[in-house]
Amino acid sequence: MKTAKTKDSATSRWLSYRPEIKVLDCTIRDGGLMNNHHFDDKIVKVVYDTCVAAGVDYMELGYKASRKGIKQGEHGCWKYCVEDDLRRIVGDNPTHLKLTVMADAERCDYHEDILPKKDSILDMIRVATYIHQIPVALDMVKDAHDKGYETTVNLMAVSTVPESELDEGLEMLAKSEAKAIYVVDSFGALYSERIHELVKKYLHHCKASGKEVGVHMHNNMQLAYANTIEGIIEGANYLDATMAGLGRGAGNCPMELLLAFLHNPKYKIRPVLDCVQNHIEPMRAKLLWGYDLPYLLTGMLNQHPRTAIKFKEAELKGEKGDILKFHDSVTDQE
Repeated sequence: MKTAKTKDSATSRWLSYRPEIKVLDCTIRDGGLMNNHHFDDKIVKVVYDTCVAAGVDYMELGYKASRKGIKQGEHGCWKYCVEDDLRRIVGDNPTHLKLTVMADAERCDYHEDILPKKDSILDMIRVATYIHQIPVALDMVKDAHDKGYETTVNLMAVSTVPESELDEGLEMLAKSEAKAIYVVDSFGALYSERIHELVKKYLHHCKASGKEVGVHMHNNMQLAYANTIEGIIEGANYLDATMAGLGRGAGNCPMELLLAFLHNPKYKIRPVLDCVQNHIEPMRAKLLWGYDLPYLLTGMLNQHPRTAIKFKEAELKGEKGDILKFHDSVTDQE
């Protein structure tokens, strides 16, 4: 541990922090799942500037999704993150902030759409995969690595994967070129004990090959922040968070909470507070992300939040939902 002198209110005190920790902002990428990636340039630029000012290590700008057969206007440009759109926001990115996008296994034409690093403003490609897609993910990681990028893997829906399959998958991923493998609580279903078990398991597979472990948490049961801390305690060094927790459904670990916890003086919370107050929170009434009863129920049941999202979308259109009927429908009770 490294020690740093920081100020808490008017009192100076010595606090410890782990300098190897990296914080990644995925506000625009994960938040884009709430509005089909239709963020205007101003919001994306504000989040970018905030990450720079706050000392955040990485910013994820969106997806590299296939553009074949798309419907014009169905999704915003942050679904595809073509180079011209990226550079319109960040220019040549003359900052410390590293830029990244996510590429879903079997949903990305990565051989063509991910350019060689020398032709791109991006620094890292994050590959997202389900357990059965790992062979494709391995090829995607190699492709991006050979093109000159840093790479990581987000292994999704881990709460549904049998232990034997998870061990086999991690053994395969540990041999890849990825620099970090993420524990992903896709459904917001995991409790602290399981986070401890999973991070230990991932570290067992990763450390021998010099890889880090990351955590990406969802807030269905108001545990995204707590579970991120549990991951840190067990040794995870790559941490995902979003401004005000903006993300799919119940949202993610809030950036402002994470930076407050870390006590690393390189991270500045004031720019994040400015961004949240003046730019992110005003979108909440329209996008309706964050903890709510339908998300609690899908998290509790270890279910994909699609039914809860549909419930919230109906509310957004003025239809008053009945949480008891929703409970009965998702639990098959009368």
